[in-house]
Amino acid sequence: MPSHREQKLLPYAPAQIFALVADIEQYPQFLPWCLAARVKSRGPAPDSGEWLLADLVIGYKLIRESYTSRVILNPPRVIEVTYTQGPFKSLHNLWRFSEHDGHCQVDFALDFEFKSGFLQKMIEPFFADAVRRMVAAFELRADKILGQASMTPPSCLGKV
Repeated sequence: MPSHREQKLLPYAPAQIFALVADIEQYPQFLPWCLAARVKSRGPAPDSGEWLLADLVIGYKLIRESYTSRVILNPPRVIEVTYTQGPFKSLHNLWRFSEHDGHCQVDFALDFEFKSGFLQKMIEPFFADAVRRMVAAFELRADKILGQASMTPPSCLGKV
């Protein structure tokens, strides 16, 4: 099963980056290969925060797939995404946001596996690059929406 771990240090507050990542319905405006997104339902999470049931449509060239995920939002520190329906055998995505010297440290993890062996084999060679491009799209979105900070930290703390 492909997996990816990455850390970024961004010149914003954790709550700002949390809000940007939690705004799922805006993904088609900036996220590569995201063609559509909608929140179907939402409610209070058992511990704290909120849960969402969200549909995403992803596509590249002739491939177009839609899937549903359950998203747990625990502001301003954690967003956890678990696959519920669609072309995947499994999908788990975890975002953690923490304060680091006046900046936001973002810890990102993604694990997934397609039900279709054909799709899995097609995606695997491009997986790491594709995920890096998606994480970079969030970083560019933050710069666009939140503005460049006067002090620019190192963009990447490194892969975990």
